[in-house]
Amino acid sequence: MNLRPAPPLQVSDWINTPQPLDIGDFRGRILVIEAFQMLCPGCVAHGLPQAQRIAQFFPAEQVAVIGLHTVFEHHEVQGTRAALEAFAHEYRLSFPLGIDRQDGRLPATMSAYQMQGTPTLIVVDRDGMRRYQKFGQADDLAVGSIIGTLLGEPRRASQSGAAAPAGCDSNGCPVPAAS
Repeated sequence: MNLRPAPPLQVSDWINTPQPLDIGDFRGRILVIEAFQMLCPGCVAHGLPQAQRIAQFFPAEQVAVIGLHTVFEHHEVQGTRAALEAFAHEYRLSFPLGIDRQDGRLPATMSAYQMQGTPTLIVVDRDGMRRYQKFGQADDLAVGSIIGTLLGEPRRASQSGAAAPAGCDSNGCPVPAAS
């Protein structure tokens, strides 16, 4: 996957959080996004349980997990906040869940991320760069390895609170020209 910034989340409503969230709210932490539908067998059997395991295993100050309810079929059955709240209660989903904004045939965030369907697992690094995206069942060991690798990457100076050297940006620090 080409390294590129994670597009903003285009969410119409949230549950399990007191305020709306976006990619920038997670700077300094790894962000795992599980895109799902309530009536998707793969989401219920694999994607959401995996997201729960990630949320339980990794410290919240290092890794954040959110769900993105991205409904592209059966809107009348699963497209309401009340339906999602009941589903989250029954499946004991405690991490924030966003409802992907409907924008024509496909939900807005689903389109922005060019998702192929659900479940889709997305991993965003501490700098807001999309580092992994997988449609279908993602292997636990592979996902754990990706998260572990990202946690092991050195933090940039701008993230640790120190001022970044002149000429540095989120892409790196160029070698200064000879005087």
